[in-house]
Amino acid sequence: MSDVLSTGRPAERLGTEPIAWLTTAGADGQPQSSPVWFLWDGSAFWLRSEARAGKVTNVRANPKVALHLGDDGHGGDIVTAEGTAEIVDGLPAAVETAYLTKYGAAIVSALNSTPEQVKADYPTTVRITPTRTRTW
Repeated sequence: MSDVLSTGRPAERLGTEPIAWLTTAGADGQPQSSPVWFLWDGSAFWLRSEARAGKVTNVRANPKVALHLGDDGHGGDIVTAEGTAEIVDGLPAAVETAYLTKYGAAIVSALNSTPEQVKADYPTTVRITPTRTRTW
């Protein structure tokens, strides 16, 4: 399912874009979008969250989600994925290393924090397995 995301511009963007938008459904069915830091490992999206965040509550109640990157400012260079989210125990070691490589500088500069503190503040891991992807 993720083949469209594995090559070319979509793969490049998934490796470098710092923010994706995760859309979950609230208890009343209302879609809710949240900006998230993420890592794409070639088959799943990974993100960390605060344990009591609305997106975590929403995923526990309804695992159907959508995730997308912003456009190029002109309505192009779109990457979207619909899929199934699940709460898992921690990040696999290779994913955690890649996540910290991608966000290490931002953890220090934007959050004024450390990787250890981010793990404590965002202890919940969400893995999203795409079931439908689109790019244009």
